[in-house]
Amino acid sequence: MKAMKLGWFLTAVSCLILVSGCNSGKGKSDTANGENTKKGQEFSVVVKQEIPSIDASVTNDVVGWGVLKNTSEGLFRADKDGKLVPAGAKENPQVSEDGLTYTFKLREDAVWSNGDPVVAADYVYGWQRTVEPKTASEVAYLFESIKNYPAIMDGQLPADQLGVKALSDYELEVTLASPVPYLDALLSLPPFFPQNEKVITESGDKYASSSEHMVYNGPFVLSDFDGAGTDTKWTYLKNETYWDQENVTMDKINVDVVKEDATALNLFQDGQTDDIVITGELAQQMADDPAFYSQEMSNTTYVEFNQSKKEFQNENLRKAISYALDRETLVKQVLGDGSIAATGLVPKNMSFNPDTNADFVKDSGNHLKYNPEQAQEYWDKAKSELGTDSLKINLLSSDADSAKKVVEYMQGAIQETLKGITVEVSSVPLSVRLDRGNQGDFDLILVGWGAEYNDPSVFLELFTSDNINNSGKYANKDFDAAMKASATTNAGNPEARWDDLLEAETIIMNTMGVAPIYQKAEAHLRNPNVKGILPSGPEYDFKWSFIEE
Repeated sequence: MKAMKLGWFLTAVSCLILVSGCNSGKGKSDTANGENTKKGQEFSVVVKQEIPSIDASVTNDVVGWGVLKNTSEGLFRADKDGKLVPAGAKENPQVSEDGLTYTFKLREDAVWSNGDPVVAADYVYGWQRTVEPKTASEVAYLFESIKNYPAIMDGQLPADQLGVKALSDYELEVTLASPVPYLDALLSLPPFFPQNEKVITESGDKYASSSEHMVYNGPFVLSDFDGAGTDTKWTYLKNETYWDQENVTMDKINVDVVKEDATALNLFQDGQTDDIVITGELAQQMADDPAFYSQEMSNTTYVEFNQSKKEFQNENLRKAISYALDRETLVKQVLGDGSIAATGLVPKNMSFNPDTNADFVKDSGNHLKYNPEQAQEYWDKAKSELGTDSLKINLLSSDADSAKKVVEYMQGAIQETLKGITVEVSSVPLSVRLDRGNQGDFDLILVGWGAEYNDPSVFLELFTSDNINNSGKYANKDFDAAMKASATTNAGNPEARWDDLLEAETIIMNTMGVAPIYQKAEAHLRNPNVKGILPSGPEYDFKWSFIEE
């Protein structure tokens, strides 16, 4: 999950949440969300990967964020129609004339699952903990619009100088460095959730290591979770202390990790699951099934080149690899789930020109082409510049079915088109893939990123030279300058800011600093009786879900 206009957050490429195992139970009919439901509702959820972390200051992936969004909440949250509304905040904030100071009145009936009140100091503590350099948070950059963030990260000021202050137990003041029109969306993301200092202090190193060492202020509490990166089963239970628990219908949601599409399909066909995600041949085979549908997502899957290594600093090599990939064949024949070939880093149907309302993708143009002859020409140039006729490359991905299919296709395409290049594929658990990416232990790495808010910066800011999520260490002064202008000089000028972002994408695509592959869609098989599952960025929010009678 990485950017400034609302949140977004690390979509590791194959972390897909699926709803499964519906058990509606017995009891009198009730009405929730305007539909007939049954009491004692329970279903099960399948995810593609284990949880790497459930610490809001640390986690940077779709599974962990999905857990946090269902068990906790910040100042804003999406309602059942997907509109952001005050949640931890009692009402919309008062905003100063210069657009830099926000004063929030907090909800006095909000409490933690251990009975502690949720107060302004919890927000202050959580935010300061995240930006504290010792935390080494991968999501701290989301606070870059908050006053004093750069100085804190540079060690010039302590974390307690961040622009957030508890004016009283139920009044919170937030001071920005520059106006942020999408602040409500930003404040709905896990890194901006409150954190209970008492629980964290008492838990010490065990904090967030299991469901017993956590506390919750959202619709559900986490249960039966025994270890980040290893546990393959956990449960959501309705949080009876949640301030809005009357609007939460589900009593229990069971979660299992199932990585293989074929296994998930068998579970669905056997009636053991209610919602699964499928790709490739299975998606194509089930396309006419009444339970099938494909959901387009604001999510780009891309390849990062490890540019700390000499060979991948070579622009011609990066271009050769990109031109060797037939993205249309990949999405239609390998994935078959409705995903579309990428034309740039920013996905379509997400952000629009503030003047003409044109899609960013249309304004930016098609930066990615399949051309094996051109690929060979770039490879010939790269061989001359690198002084070699052969190259051995390791391509790293997670071990979910969809990711493995993509990298296997890429392996064949690169080796067939670029003679002399040998590609080895390493498909590993998500937690391992994330760790190796953070450590720079890769040549090429397949990454997926999903937008938590609808702004091109969600994707583009990932590749500024100082962004912690820039695992490939792409560095371009012109790109950095364009992104800086969009966030500072032109932050209050929508048209000029739009041009800055278009310029930034053109720069990174012309240099092939990263190679976008496809815009993700999820092909589902879903029981029509399961209602109200709300997409929340690349994750799912179950607060409004229910089982129709």
